[in-house]
Amino acid sequence: MSAIDDACRAYERLLREPWRSSVSGPERVWMLTYRPDSERRLRHRLPMFETATEAAGRTWQLIDISTTFETWLSQHEYRDAYLEDPEALQFGALDEFAEYVVEEISRQLRDASDATVSALLGAASLFGLVRLSRILNDVSRVIPGRFLVFFPGAREENNYRLLDAHDGWNYLAVPIN
Repeated sequence: MSAIDDACRAYERLLREPWRSSVSGPERVWMLTYRPDSERRLRHRLPMFETATEAAGRTWQLIDISTTFETWLSQHEYRDAYLEDPEALQFGALDEFAEYVVEEISRQLRDASDATVSALLGAASLFGLVRLSRILNDVSRVIPGRFLVFFPGAREENNYRLLDAHDGWNYLAVPIN
């Protein structure tokens, strides 16, 4: 059995637990950590997670933000200037990008119900641009069901490190190990 198979079994166990509607937004977030070098394996096995969700009587919604930066940049009026001088992104543009990501995720969450697992794929694509913690803090206010974050990195106690980077953040999400 692979680590991804083990993670799916842990996810299935969590799905079987009753969902309290009174939990806070951050507690509706489930963090499934896996080794960053297992990204392709995880993407190949996504149907396993969808099947487990539906077998538990829940609905599945995949939110893939892997290409969100490219989409945002391609529509930006200063696209060419940012491509010529990427350092210029530091002067407010990345805040705009973070807002764009939050709005895109929130827009997709509007289609979810309180029985939906909305799964976020592509968290690694934010690395070096915006902090995932910022996105989760903003999105957690509008999660109707549960929000499963496929997190390529590590968790030590409640400290999460995306792509095993040195800095991390403490988050109140439910861990899936």
